[in-house]
Amino acid sequence: MNITACLDMAGCPNRCRHCWLGATPNGSLTPDDLQFVAAEFRPFAENLEIFSWYREPDYRDDYKALWELERQLSDVKTPHFENVSIWRTVRDADYAPWLRDLGVKYAQLTVFGGETTTDWYFGRRGAFAELNRTVDILLEHGIAPRIQTFVSKRNIGELPIIERWIDDAALEQRCADIGREFQYFLHQGSCDGENAQFYGDWVTPAELEKIPPKLAAFALKHWRADSLADIFGRTETELYRELADDESTASFVSNDVTFYIDKDFNVYPNIETPSPAWYLGNLKTDGAESVINAYNHSVSIAQNARLTVPLGDMIRLCGDRTSQRLFLKSDYIMYILNKYCEVRFAGSI
Repeated sequence: MNITACLDMAGCPNRCRHCWLGATPNGSLTPDDLQFVAAEFRPFAENLEIFSWYREPDYRDDYKALWELERQLSDVKTPHFENVSIWRTVRDADYAPWLRDLGVKYAQLTVFGGETTTDWYFGRRGAFAELNRTVDILLEHGIAPRIQTFVSKRNIGELPIIERWIDDAALEQRCADIGREFQYFLHQGSCDGENAQFYGDWVTPAELEKIPPKLAAFALKHWRADSLADIFGRTETELYRELADDESTASFVSNDVTFYIDKDFNVYPNIETPSPAWYLGNLKTDGAESVINAYNHSVSIAQNARLTVPLGDMIRLCGDRTSQRLFLKSDYIMYILNKYCEVRFAGSI
């Protein structure tokens, strides 16, 4: 089994209202805790990879030392992800040069609209200003910003503001000046975690007409899509009709597995939001072998439901046959699965 274990050592400075990982309390774990995680999983891993985060990368002040420790503990040594910390970028003059020296060429950043809207989505004041400063700092060090937007009815009217922001900041030209192509994309995200609260504001075919042509063109290129429908999917009504009589079940078990370990050492598979329905056990009290067995035998409420309950049963119970909300098929199935667990197991999760 190839195992990736991610320990939420410090948490996140934001409380993003779209975050599929959830807005759980921050912790303050130690390098010894990270070594404990590695030691627990080592006997069961053909290849092991260890990370000190799964929410905000490089959030701790000792991020450089943690990066080195992660690599010492890991068989697989993945290059630094293009997820970077705007919180760190604007507070640490060494951070962007460090990213550059690690070979980071693009950094993925998120904007939701104007300043007020973006700050609201990030869950803290000043986030939009820090985003702007981060763009400048990254470009100064040869790293191109890749900008994404999660859209719903709540913020889709602010897309023209984002288009003007891109133009006013001359992002296309400034990326070209460092030998990179400017990239922008948008989507609705998956309807889980914090983002599930926006189900009532989910985009419909009518909203797609409000997307500025320039931003649409960027997004189509990024996703290699022929139309916005390829990005946003089909209506819930269509998906309901297709899946309401689907008798299939499915297993999530794989030989390549990623585990998320929270600050209290509770373990969840990187399939969905780390939440009670996906709980596999506690690494401290149960140990890695028990956690892995729970994963392999689909013991968690959500894994077991998907393995044993026909999909159509869940669709008929939790779907909306009249809804025009747009979903990719795979995202819709996961949305329904999470809803089913909420409905059927409300008293136990």
